[in-house]
Amino acid sequence: MEPEVVFERVAPVVPVMRFAEATVIITGAAGGLGSAMAAAFAAEGGSVVLADLPASPGEKVADQINQSGVPGSARFVPCDLADLDRTAALIAGIVASDGVSVLVNNAATIPRKAIGEYSIAEWQRVQRVNVDAAFVCAQAVLPGMRAAGSGRIVNISSITFFGGLDLLVPYVTSKGALVGLTRALARECGPDGITVNAVAPGAFPTAAEGIHPDREGYNSYVLAQQAVKRRGVPHDVANAVLFFSAPESSFITGQLLCVDGGWIMH
Repeated sequence: MEPEVVFERVAPVVPVMRFAEATVIITGAAGGLGSAMAAAFAAEGGSVVLADLPASPGEKVADQINQSGVPGSARFVPCDLADLDRTAALIAGIVASDGVSVLVNNAATIPRKAIGEYSIAEWQRVQRVNVDAAFVCAQAVLPGMRAAGSGRIVNISSITFFGGLDLLVPYVTSKGALVGLTRALARECGPDGITVNAVAPGAFPTAAEGIHPDREGYNSYVLAQQAVKRRGVPHDVANAVLFFSAPESSFITGQLLCVDGGWIMH
């Protein structure tokens, strides 16, 4: 006698809405990894603020997200993160009007030249945009997050922090500093229900790869380093950022996650 087959009633698939009614600020969101993060948060109901340079395509990216039919929304806020005082005021204004549940410090500048060719001004600008602005943005959102008893901060570091690429001394230094910022903030803000984590992307075929003169050779080099033999796409990083920002990760803080196809395996 054949055993009776029991068919379970399967609930219909519904969109995941982990960020409904949440305001999410993403710096450097007008292209590359940042725009993919913005689209991913909006797809799950987030109200996303894209902060990027005034001359960037941020307005266009926000319009594309809003016209895509996602349940969330996007708006562009022009901001030169190198202007720390203005950045602090802008973020504080968003906190005051909307509250902020998630901050993603993604903006970065990545010049490429031998160490002896960098001017002090160039060095300082990289640190201002990549590190100092992240510190200022975190300072601005923390009062609101503390009042709410929860919050998520995700800093975008880089696998270059672990070595492997030359001619990037200011950039690599800044990405290492972000790891330190992540751990120090996680320790200080944990009692307030705020988690702080970092994502270290590997090599992604975005406009940032324009610093490499031989793109085809660089592509072959990347694939040779990775365990996974495909080039990453921006949504690979976006998925990691969403994880660190979601309720499911509330017991994870101070961590650095490499999203690199198994290049570093840290």
